[in-house]
Amino acid sequence: MKNIAILGSTGSIGTSALEVIAANPSRFTVSGLAAFRNITLLKDQIECFRPEAAAVIDEETAIALEKSLDTSVRTEVLFGPHGYREVASLAGSQMVLSAMSGAAGLLPTLAAIDSGKDVALANKETIVMAGELVLARAEAAGVRILPVDSEHSALFQCLEGRPREQVLKLILTASGGPFFKKSIDDLASVTPADALKHPNWEMGSKITIDSATMMNKGLEVIEAMRLFSIGADRIDVVIHPQSIVHSMVAFNDGALLAHMGVPDMKIPIAYALSYPGRIPLFLPELDLFGMGSLSFFPPDLDKFRCLALALEAARRGGTAPVVLNASNEIAVEAFLGKRIGFLDIPRIVEDTIQTHKWEEAKTIEQIIEVDHWARDKSKELVNVL
Repeated sequence: MKNIAILGSTGSIGTSALEVIAANPSRFTVSGLAAFRNITLLKDQIECFRPEAAAVIDEETAIALEKSLDTSVRTEVLFGPHGYREVASLAGSQMVLSAMSGAAGLLPTLAAIDSGKDVALANKETIVMAGELVLARAEAAGVRILPVDSEHSALFQCLEGRPREQVLKLILTASGGPFFKKSIDDLASVTPADALKHPNWEMGSKITIDSATMMNKGLEVIEAMRLFSIGADRIDVVIHPQSIVHSMVAFNDGALLAHMGVPDMKIPIAYALSYPGRIPLFLPELDLFGMGSLSFFPPDLDKFRCLALALEAARRGGTAPVVLNASNEIAVEAFLGKRIGFLDIPRIVEDTIQTHKWEEAKTIEQIIEVDHWARDKSKELVNVL
């Protein structure tokens, strides 16, 4: 029996993970849950799984959650950054699923690592911001980082047991999002509702916008660099509209190993939770005869400027990815709030990066300081548009 704490339990990854756990009660229990403000859903999750502790964003939300819970519930309700870290480091947990959105997942993930928990990592921003430091902490603590992103889970599985010197390059696939066939001129009039219509995946709003701008794929390049210790020049991105091939590895003998499956996040989630085993999910099988042809295209870096900016930040390293991620979070939030246009997202990110004085990323404290600077700068840029 594996006790699991979930950071971001009310998001798309968290809810899918709880479905996997509920379908396997002899394998998993839930020790802790953490969410933002969705106490309606969190209440239902607490009353279903009866975790030891749950955490929300602030004291006001915590009080409202406590009042809503059934009197038979004995779950301790915590709040704020301290509460998130408490849930991440519960003594009874063996694994923490890190699925909080954005930079907010960094410190709770570090708390999980420092307390000796294996981490199923869905929060790519943790690795984008502080990958080298996070992975060094995990190695020192003797814990495993198991990727949950479908692309990185695919790479992890294709690489497992194979010497890295035999790897020629990694190939990350991207659906292209809803605007793959649109022109740059078309993108000028895109609304949040348009951008939230992803053709293949059901995801939270922020990551769906990142998919539409292809920033998500750029962040995944940075994550892959660090998780698999490979340079940015050996990672390719290809547009694959069907989302059947999740990633590929090219080897030095000319072989290309691809990971394929239906586009359902329960597959990489279940693999991370049950690693090194596999558990039945009873999902529809991949219909090889019915899926038709598989197509692959190069990304248009002029149209998807966010991807180009992310690849540049990957090559620069240091604090550049920190600024990239923080600025993007602010720009996406402003776009979803209808305060800027779709094409303003890469403009704000680029202007923020150009203003930043590059540094080597040496400490978590320094990374957090740079993150705060980039957010403030990006908010200034949003306000003048």
